[in-house]
This record gives sequence, structure tokens and C-alpha cells, in this order.
Amino acid sequence: MQHLSRLFFCLCAAAALFLTSCGTMTSTASSRNYHVIAHKPHDPSKVEVKLSLSTQNVYVMEGDRLLMAAVTNVGKPGAATPTGDFTIYNKEKKRRRASEPDAGYPMAYWQEFKSAYGFHEGFVHPYPHTHGCVRMHREAVARMFALTRIGTPVHIRQSLPEDKEYGSQVMKLDQSKDPDPPRSFMLSDAWFKDPPGPLLVD
Repeated sequence: MQHLSRLFFCLCAAAALFLTSCGTMTSTASSRNYHVIAHKPHDPSKVEVKLSLSTQNVYVMEGDRLLMAAVTNVGKPGAATPTGDFTIYNKEKKRRRASEPDAGYPMAYWQEFKSAYGFHEGFVHPYPHTHGCVRMHREAVARMFALTRIGTPVHIRQSLPEDKEYGSQVMKLDQSKDPDPPRSFMLSDAWFKDPPGPLLVD
């Protein structure tokens, strides 16, 4: 009986260790502790954006150098984010939705790569949930906005080699249950304030 008790204790300890290590590897950040690091490019003309729809990860590259990797939220079934090769041709930090429903809703750090499709700030869900645009947390999209310019290439695929190389470095995020901020704040100019600290680091 004592042997069985000792065996049970060992199994429980091993299971606890396994669950703890797995939890660390697959942790999901909250809005409060989500942070992204973006590096200054050596040559801004060589920056390109790569988006993987299967992982919802975006990688901002300068040749083979990773400048930034972050989680996004892409189009849901029936309203998929388009695949292909594009360029960013319109950037607008203080963009707002012009049409109903919900005209005036902020779409900060807008980076348009196809008519009516762009990267912008918004709630990030762990599953495809948008109407085709690519939503990102302010921590990430403000930094991506600092990295891109008019003419920056955008490559969107179902999957990318970068998923295997850098995917494990991407901090996941679930804002699906976050409440909307006060409407008065969302409609104020204060909404468009950059996240604290330098957007790009050496």
C-alpha cells in the first residue's frame, strides 16, 4: 500500500511538472502584459511584411533579418483575408470607420494593402474573426506602422517558412472577452496615443 502511495505521489509530481512546463510554452498574454519588440531596419527599403493565415502571425523582415513578429487576427470563413503579393499604398494613423455600423470606430495605424483591406488596431481573437482586415494589438501595430512605408511589400500566404523558424517566439493573445473601452475615449483624439517607450530599438 505504501508502495502504491509513493507511486501515486511520483506520478502526480511528474504530471504537475509536465503541465507547468506546457503552460509556460503555450501561455497566452492578457492585454495588460502583452509586449512586442521591433528592431530598426538598417535599410528601410528592404523591409517586407509576411502574414501567415494559418498561424495568424505576422513577420516583418529585412532580408533574412527578423525585425518584428506578432500575433494578428485575420478574416473569418466567408470573409477571408486575401492571399497574394501586395504593397502598402495608404497609411493613416488616425483612421476611423466611415460607414455604418459603428461609424467613428477607431482603426488606428491603418496600413492598406488592397482596397478596403489593411492592418489596423483592434481586438485580437485566437481564431479568425475579422471581415478580412488584419487586426493587431496597439503594442504590435504601432511598431509595424513605424517599420512600414508606402511601397512596403506585403506577402500573404496560408503558411510560411517563418512559422517554423520564428513562430515559437510569437506571444499569443486573447482579447475575445475584453470589454470595449468607454465610447467617449474611443471617439477622442487621445485614443491615438502611441504605446510607451521607443517604438523601435537598435
